[in-house]
Amino acid sequence: MITTTELRTQVPLILSLLSRGETVDLIHRSKLVGEIKPKKYAGKVLTAEGIERIIAAAKKMNLPKLTQKQMERNYREHIIKKYGKGLS
Repeated sequence: MITTTELRTQVPLILSLLSRGETVDLIHRSKLVGEIKPKKYAGKVLTAEGIERIIAAAKKMNLPKLTQKQMERNYREHIIKKYGKGLS
């Protein structure tokens, strides 16, 4: 339990509790007014079907094969064009 006046000073404690999946009761003027609970994150799973769609899209785009050196040169040209030659 944490009071509304302690919210500012007890942020590290609240974050550690939330990262462990625990909930925190919020007290205001000796009354339970709410609950702070961690957000459930449901990450998307990359399936075999999803991988096939990505590969098909890449083939459809017909992107050129670039070496690492070519990619670095393209990046440097882009940065110089965007920010000027004064960048090292």
